Parts: sequence; C-alpha cells; structure tokens
Amino acid sequence: MKIVGKKCKVLRGMASSLLPKNLLSSFIFLLLGTIITIVIVILRNYLSDCRLMALCKRNAEEKTHLKCWFSMIKCYDPSVSSKEEQPHSKNWFNALARNDVRTLTAWNAPILWEGTFNQTYLNEFHKKKKTVIGLTVFATGRYLEKYLRTFLISAEQFFMTGHQVIYYVFADDIANVPHIELPQGRFLRVSEIKEEKRWQDNSMKRMLIIGQMIKSHAMYEVDYIFCMDVDQVFKDSFGVETLGKRVAQIQAWFYKEDKSKFTYERRPISAAYIAEDEGDFYYHAAVFGGTPSNVFDLVTACYEGIEKDKKNNVEAVWHDESHLNRYLLNHKPTLLLSPEYCWDEVIGPSKEIRTVRIAWAPKQYDIIRNSNE
Repeated sequence: MKIVGKKCKVLRGMASSLLPKNLLSSFIFLLLGTIITIVIVILRNYLSDCRLMALCKRNAEEKTHLKCWFSMIKCYDPSVSSKEEQPHSKNWFNALARNDVRTLTAWNAPILWEGTFNQTYLNEFHKKKKTVIGLTVFATGRYLEKYLRTFLISAEQFFMTGHQVIYYVFADDIANVPHIELPQGRFLRVSEIKEEKRWQDNSMKRMLIIGQMIKSHAMYEVDYIFCMDVDQVFKDSFGVETLGKRVAQIQAWFYKEDKSKFTYERRPISAAYIAEDEGDFYYHAAVFGGTPSNVFDLVTACYEGIEKDKKNNVEAVWHDESHLNRYLLNHKPTLLLSPEYCWDEVIGPSKEIRTVRIAWAPKQYDIIRNSNE
C-alpha cells in the first residue's frame, strides 16, 4: 500500500508540473463562464418566445387577427397568409344605380355616391379580414383648440364604425390633445410636432411627416390609411366602401366645372404644373388615402415637388394640394369619393348630394391662422 501511495504522489506531482495551478484555475473559470453564458442566452430566448406567444394568444382572443400589439406594432403569425385586397367592385358597386351623377371615371374607377355601394357586404368582408384603418390628422396652434375635439368625437361616431382604427394625431401641444374614450380595437396615438410660422408650411410639412410615419411604423400597423384636415366634422357614415389602393376626394366646389376652370398650378416653373388641356378632376387635399405603400409614394412625391419648388424660389398656388393634383394626374386614383364625402355647406343644398358624410367646419381664418402667413 505504501508503494501505491508513493506512485500516486509521484503522478500528482507530474500533473502539477505539466499544468500550473494558475492556468488550471483560469481554464476552470473560463469553462464555467462559457456554460453560464450559454444557459443565460437559452433562458432569454425561451422567455422572449414565451412573452411573444402570450401576446399573440391574448390578442387573438381579443379578435385582433393574430396581430400582436406591442407598443402599437403588429407582428403577423407567419402561418397566416396575407389578406386579400378590397373585393372587386362588381361585388359591391353598382355604377347604374345613379343616373343623375357620374359614377365611373374614364379609366373605370368607381366614384362613390349614396346608393351605389353595398356597405353590408363590405362590412362583413373587412370584419372577417380584421382590417385595420389608420387616420392621420394635424392640429397646431388654434386649430388644436378649435377643431380637434369635435373632429375626433364625430369620427368616433361615424368613421369606420365597427372596425379597428388607429388615430394618428400630430399636435404642437400634446398636453392639450383632448382625451377621448375609445372602445376596444380603436386607439389614439399622439405625436408632437413643431408649428411652422406660416399655415402654408404646416400644410406642406405634413407630407414629409406622414411619409416618415408610414415608413417607421404605420406600414406595420394598418392595412389602409386616410389623411384628413382637422377643420371638418363627420356627419354620417364614412365606411369601408372608401377603402382602396389610391383614394382621392373630388373637391366640392369643382365637381360640376369643366377642367379649364380648375385652379391647378399653371406656371411651368413649378413641379406642380398642369397644362391647360390636361386634368381629370380637381382633387381636395382635405381627404386622401389608400394602402400605406401607395400613400407613402404620394406624399413622398408631393414633398419632393415642394422642395424642388423651394430651390426654384416658387410656391404652388394651392401648396401641397397643387402637388397632390399633379401626382394624381399621372397616378390615377383607383377609387374616387364624391363631394358628399367632403361637402362645403356654404354651397347650399344640392339635389345630387343625398347624404353629407363630412362637412367643412365654418372657416374663421382671421382667428385661427397666425399673422405671419
């Protein structure tokens, strides 16, 4: 036994001489550190997956069509195929239902009037698809205090009722944005912006801001998006019949006029220039919309035109609206809204206008527009 013990001592001594104690300790610590790091990474990924699955399960139970709302961003279950677009107009639109107004464009896009569409069919379609609609509105300076509350309250009563909606409110004083009680599936998202010195610049700058918003998050949150002026009031249903790839609003004062009367930008130096013999309709920038990608393309082109005009020391006659008309001349709307969707009651009663869905608010420009314009 003594001989065996001596041999063990010799072997231990040899091992110690081959592997110094400090190196052995370092190796053990390195091995333990690596094992701990691997365990932490595995646990973190597992917990992250669990949180995501819990969010998806909870929101699916809330009928959000597997859209996981985390900080208002949706993430799709990859097993769910992409949604269909708006059903073909033959399934819900009847151009022959009205013979007193024009119901189709020269390129066969529907023009929506009361009596021409089947809203029940469309409501069922979009509820089944769990469609989410966004609505942007800008309110700075006196526009915020005078118009925003009425706009939002009336929108809650008539805009896309029964469907999921995100209101994107841009204001220069977010503390004064009114609190509106919203039902499940409808959200209010407020962003702070700077008020420009002139109201014209506020109007034109929104094209840049809308584009940035769509690119950064809205394209992941909504299926369609509308952009509207705040000095308007919803009066009747503004529903899913208005959804399309590229949606334009016919301006109320010009819907009976010849294109020679349209107030397009006529100076060739401007990027918004439209020649005297060109034009289809005069479109109102108070209401426009479409899919996020199409609206992004529109507002980006408009802002680029505005910037180009600045470099040439020119400003289009009707600012962003002039550039919108230029863009829609080359990129035809797939759906047009008749003046009943944005009516100026100053015009007075009109036999063609059976239902006023949005009305212009009374204008008090001497009060609400700043003195620097």
